[in-house]
Amino acid sequence: MRWLARLIVAGYFVVATLPLLWMALTSLKAKDDAISLHPRFVPTLAAPAGDGAAGAPVDDERVTFAATLGAYAKLGEVHVGARASYFEHLGNSVVIGLLSTALSVALGTLAAYGFSRFKVAGAKDWLFFILSTRFMPPLAVVIPVLIMYRELGLLASHAGLVLLYTAFNLSLAVWLMKGFIDEIPRAFEEAALVDGYTRLQAFFRVILPQARTGMAVTAVFCLISSWNEYGFAMTLNSSGALTVPAYFAGLQGNLEGMPWPQVAAGALIFVAPIVLFTFLVRNHLLRGMTFGTIKQ
Repeated sequence: MRWLARLIVAGYFVVATLPLLWMALTSLKAKDDAISLHPRFVPTLAAPAGDGAAGAPVDDERVTFAATLGAYAKLGEVHVGARASYFEHLGNSVVIGLLSTALSVALGTLAAYGFSRFKVAGAKDWLFFILSTRFMPPLAVVIPVLIMYRELGLLASHAGLVLLYTAFNLSLAVWLMKGFIDEIPRAFEEAALVDGYTRLQAFFRVILPQARTGMAVTAVFCLISSWNEYGFAMTLNSSGALTVPAYFAGLQGNLEGMPWPQVAAGALIFVAPIVLFTFLVRNHLLRGMTFGTIKQ
């Protein structure tokens, strides 16, 4: 049965990585090869036979294509109608994503600790109210947020998107972290208090080390949410703090048509930090998915 399990995992791995592999191949193509009616998936270092000064027909039947890094080079250029290059948009995504994730996890952990360890009047009602903020689609409040941000001068700013993403991710962070903190035995904390620790010292030296698995899981979900968010990033910014999803939307107005190799190259770079971050915290993720399922 072990070979069957390995075969299933290998098949799933191929299916899961196929879109990334196709994006990688597309990012190495010229535009004509990317929009060809016949799939071309064999990269070569030299120009395929038949390519003359006028270029090969777009609809020829060859499966090879001349690999080029031109799409990656063009990411440093400012496309028509934009004010910044792809890498500047990527920098905005990194700053906004990391700050909003850090704030969401920090505030969510503090709030979850309060609900888990103290008697809060109407705790169930408060927790349901926090969860209910996830029921409504975020874009349903875009107009009030737009008006409020215009009055506060937060339009087209990093701070505006950081605060907004933190507010929307906070409910998820509170509920996830409360489940993890509830599973940490109170005896650990009580022993620290008996030894002379203050409540704050017990929180930082006892609770946080035990809750790091939950914090890693929560951080992954919050980062993915803010990293991929498009609606608010596009609506609340005409310039300044535009993120990568908004950059891709702007490419649709290119006079020469959608530059698919450039889109593939940018998307591949955009996905890489999430994949890397998830890989680094994979042990915490695996433990977090089964945390609390086995009672000691």
